[in-house]
Amino acid sequence: MNARQVLIRPVVSEKSYALLAANKYTFRIHPDANKTQVRQAVEEIFGVRVEGVRTVNVRSKPKRRGMTAGRTREWKKAVVQLHSDDSIELFEGTAIE
Repeated sequence: MNARQVLIRPVVSEKSYALLAANKYTFRIHPDANKTQVRQAVEEIFGVRVEGVRTVNVRSKPKRRGMTAGRTREWKKAVVQLHSDDSIELFEGTAIE
């Protein structure tokens, strides 16, 4: 699995923007990716030094629309802690005040 397949997209949420102050970045990742693959992918794509990776399997929630019942899809996310001197420009200027 190459680096572009491991990282699917950044997660845009209030919690992920709050973590930017601590130099932590959140990504949606491939369900079969492990921490080592995520570390290598972030270092290769963005050219930064990664200090730590935490992964979470996000469970599906039940949803209803009228009489139709269903569930949201399950997905996997990773919170990546970067070295204090590094940052990712993709997230620059988007912090919630």
